[in-house]
Amino acid sequence: MFDLAPVSLWMEDYSGLKQLFDRWRADGVTDLLAYLREDPERVKRCSQSYKVLRVNQYTLELFKAKDQQTLQDRLHEVFRGDMHDSIVAELLALWQGRQGFETRSVNYALDGRRLDVQVRARVLPGYEDSWSRVLVSLEDVTAEVRSTQQLQRSEQYARDLFEHSPVSLWVEDFSEVRRLLDEVRARGITDFRTFLKVHPEFVTRCMQEIRVIDVNRQTLEMFGAGSKSELLQNLSRVFRGEMYDSFAEQLIDLWDGKLVQQREVVNYSLNGEVLHIHLEFSINRLADNWELVLLSLVDITARKKAEAYLEYLGKHDVLTQLRNRAFYMEELNRLSRKGPWPLAVVAIDMNGLKAVNDEHGHAAGDAMLRRLGEVLAKAVDDPACVARIGGDEFMVLLPATDERGALAMQERIVSLLDLNNQFYPGHTIHLAMGHAVGQEGSSMEAVVHRADQAMYTDKLRFYDDKDRNRRAVAV
Repeated sequence: MFDLAPVSLWMEDYSGLKQLFDRWRADGVTDLLAYLREDPERVKRCSQSYKVLRVNQYTLELFKAKDQQTLQDRLHEVFRGDMHDSIVAELLALWQGRQGFETRSVNYALDGRRLDVQVRARVLPGYEDSWSRVLVSLEDVTAEVRSTQQLQRSEQYARDLFEHSPVSLWVEDFSEVRRLLDEVRARGITDFRTFLKVHPEFVTRCMQEIRVIDVNRQTLEMFGAGSKSELLQNLSRVFRGEMYDSFAEQLIDLWDGKLVQQREVVNYSLNGEVLHIHLEFSINRLADNWELVLLSLVDITARKKAEAYLEYLGKHDVLTQLRNRAFYMEELNRLSRKGPWPLAVVAIDMNGLKAVNDEHGHAAGDAMLRRLGEVLAKAVDDPACVARIGGDEFMVLLPATDERGALAMQERIVSLLDLNNQFYPGHTIHLAMGHAVGQEGSSMEAVVHRADQAMYTDKLRFYDDKDRNRRAVAV
């Protein structure tokens, strides 16, 4: 039976180990584990005290030994390396008085292969006092151990991919959201969008029922959180404001069966900074109750700022910060079609800019243009529009403004300009202005032309007065 058993069997003599234990006890050792850790050589002494009396045929085949004598002569090749780490558990069991033990260990076949083995040992009846007969069985569990290790490596690999991903990753549980949507559907609701308009509190409730399972490191960095617990305890500071509307659209998509979604949303970091986010949302199709949802968040704040700046440049004059000619033409066309009427136009031109550029350089002229931009920006409020349409040419569009309103605007500009000239000693800014008013059905091209003509008339008057003053001083 011993020889024919389909498992590795060893008959061993542990009496040398028992004698070693007895000496240690006599020397006052009470904590075997601590004693073994003090000197790793003590573990080797224990393993070397075992004597192999007999092994079966299965053992010879498992360890690639041609006979028992060969195996015994080369036991130092079988019991080595990390085997000594696992033997401690069986030593502790025997030290504590148990007559058997079960543990996982490592042996090596004579061809060098590592064998992970499940070890079961029992002191045979009648030998409890001497431990001279111990039956040991070894089960080769190498395939199982390797499979477990491979699974652990795969899990660790997946965890590392999650934790160290360069984008923010969230794992969430939407099962309660699924339940709430099913309840609404069971009530016979078919127009979910209208339902949300009538019951906006439903969106808030769904947001509150989302359970965040995990987030990665990039998420903590993106939202300025020192730990996962800090972030999860302050989610109300992250998801607020504009997030309500985007989540409502997300719910509508879920209602329509869209389990994979992309959208741009706005979140907030814990320090209150606005974060523009590109969100990708995917529900694991194997989880029918939506208990496993993966979200990736990419911070596109810099891109949004760049887009906003490009849009700003497309509609604004960089030097004066006022609207530019392109915006002015677009707004003029819009007002020409839709009003409101009457529509007043004020044409403005800076007097003497060329002379300043020629005598003092363009930097001095640019400074004057910036000053005029400040004046006009303060003078003109929405829905009116002021734009720089050329070098020193400006236009003001005044919807729903009559002749009196246009004159009031010119007076306001002159008043603010006087204050500006007092604040900036040096080059005094002089303006030529003219206005015209168009009624519904008028040709706005003709109205603008009349405003220009009035402005040029004012400009000629300025230079005529300046010339007369210069002649008077000469006389």
